[in-house]
Amino acid sequence: MNSFFFPIFENMPSVNREIRTLETLSLPSEILERNLLIDFYIPPEPFSSDGKFDVLLINDGQDLQTMNFGSILSKLYLANAIRPLLCIGIHAGPLRKFEYGTAISADYKGRGNLASRYMYFVTEELIPALRLLFPGKLNSRWAFAGFSLGGLSALDICWKQGGLFNMVAVFSGSLWWRALDKDDPEYQDTHHRIMHNQIRDGQLVPGLKFFFECGTADETEDRNGNGIIDSIDDTKDLMETLVNRGYNPGTDIYYHEIDGGRHDTDTWALAFPVFLKWGFKAER
Repeated sequence: MNSFFFPIFENMPSVNREIRTLETLSLPSEILERNLLIDFYIPPEPFSSDGKFDVLLINDGQDLQTMNFGSILSKLYLANAIRPLLCIGIHAGPLRKFEYGTAISADYKGRGNLASRYMYFVTEELIPALRLLFPGKLNSRWAFAGFSLGGLSALDICWKQGGLFNMVAVFSGSLWWRALDKDDPEYQDTHHRIMHNQIRDGQLVPGLKFFFECGTADETEDRNGNGIIDSIDDTKDLMETLVNRGYNPGTDIYYHEIDGGRHDTDTWALAFPVFLKWGFKAER
């Protein structure tokens, strides 16, 4: 990790009862061979009885600014609805469609071919940097969230790095991600959806919890003609696969469907507080 990233925090101001979004910082990555923009949402003081806070990484961090994420957090803290939480918004770069995806393989168009490198950026560069920036302040409770393709990426990383993450949130996830074009006569849902196959066949991650959000107007595609849009079908199929692997639908999996919800930041802004109150409920 390049050392010149850290002095930015040497004079970090004390955080009061208001959420403070620090200046967007540039984190150099040797793995991705570029700089990444990172937003830090610091919880208000006092943090907790032990002075620590949970951690939430968020793909497509640039979208948090659009949805006024700081205001969402402030309202939840003022209502004493969530525990102290350090939120890390990772801005997507120009190669988003290649860095996000599934590390095991690219999709049928070759998208996601850099997903393994992005995963290692998170685990080998970003997380060690956070531990250095906030020594002794981070709990063992870590989560990863994302929107659309960023949601698929978060799920993929949490599944492969179960020792690092306890929870994942997928908003309008690109769970259709497939190894074969849906219009190919050989295509089958049961064989060619990459994330579903990993959940079905991969090593189980004990204790991992899952939050899924879909909007009924997320898209119009309905490849099997059953009257249900693909994003909802793909999400429910994946949840069923998780249940078949032994996860409890009542405690391990939360599904939030928004009537009329769309594939946009306005809808995700409505869903995010639901996730935060479920995953990081304040201890009263």
